[in-house]
Amino acid sequence: MTDPRITKLADTLVNYCTSVKPGDWVWVRGHVLALPLVEEVVRAATRAGGNPTVTLFSEELDEAFLEQANDAQLNWVAPIDDIMAEKVDARIVISAASNTRALNGIEPRKQQLQQKARRKMSQTFMQRSAAGTHRWVGTQFPCPAYAQDADMSLRDYENFVYAATYADQPDPVQCWRQVHDTQQKMVDWLKGKDKVQVRGPHIDLTLSIAGRTFANSDGKRNMPSGEIFTGPVEDSVNGWVKFTYPAIRGGREVEGVELVFKDGKVTDARARKNEAFLLSQLDSDAGSRYLGEFAVGTNYQIQRFTKSILYDEKIGGTVHMAVGAGYPETGSRNQSSVHWDFICDMRQDSEIFVDGELFYKNGQFQI
Repeated sequence: MTDPRITKLADTLVNYCTSVKPGDWVWVRGHVLALPLVEEVVRAATRAGGNPTVTLFSEELDEAFLEQANDAQLNWVAPIDDIMAEKVDARIVISAASNTRALNGIEPRKQQLQQKARRKMSQTFMQRSAAGTHRWVGTQFPCPAYAQDADMSLRDYENFVYAATYADQPDPVQCWRQVHDTQQKMVDWLKGKDKVQVRGPHIDLTLSIAGRTFANSDGKRNMPSGEIFTGPVEDSVNGWVKFTYPAIRGGREVEGVELVFKDGKVTDARARKNEAFLLSQLDSDAGSRYLGEFAVGTNYQIQRFTKSILYDEKIGGTVHMAVGAGYPETGSRNQSSVHWDFICDMRQDSEIFVDGELFYKNGQFQI
């Protein structure tokens, strides 16, 4: 018997996150281990009148390709990928993993080339999303590898996931609508503001949000969600930050990341572990040393680090920022093949001032 929480999550993904309508082309991209949720999403999308196309993936398949591929193959993009980027109405991505470190042995240069080759596709999705012609959401299916990374049993991890997504509640959609209303108050207050100062034991940063828009991340694109985010003015970021948690990308765990910014650009970067990989990503292209995102996590259902950025960047009481590509709907102009999030805990002795007014203190909004 299917766990009823899986059915509720699928219904949320289809009918709330992506609002599938009759005739929509719906791309369901799922990990092979996530089949129980993929199947429920297909059922829900079909009931809603959508036309689902399903593709499956795994890290083993990615590893097999990247191990053998030459530069020409890494730079090749399948014609169907461009068609889907231009035509798919709704996209639902369901991740899982059998080994979250499967790509550790892959040469970073190969991953960098593949990222660059797919940059046009990513930009198309971002632009269509900003224009309202493409709806998308990403989520994760609870599996043993994710549970192990989080130092939890599978049962406890499942309970954590379904609580964070409100799939354990009688009406998950109503819960997410309440999240929207709460966050909208913060977004409205930030309209027209300019100078942001972030201070704490691990951060001393200033940036401008003049002319930029804060997005209300209420579960429509990430499930779970719970954040407000914007793209800071590209040349405005100054100061330093030492990130609290490891940053994981391409199967690599980068610990003790410290960044120094001058006039928007990362001028100094270091890490205790996998520093060479950090530097390789920052040197990917002209935009990869600038911030594309600054955000505040608001999901207080999430209070522990799990080594999954989907959950960790939403931890209530943290801020996160991403080097690389920004979201056009926020006003960001930064373009890059990279979008990599890093998290800083703000729950102790930390403050955010906006135009000189206290906006946030010790992990709680003050307005």
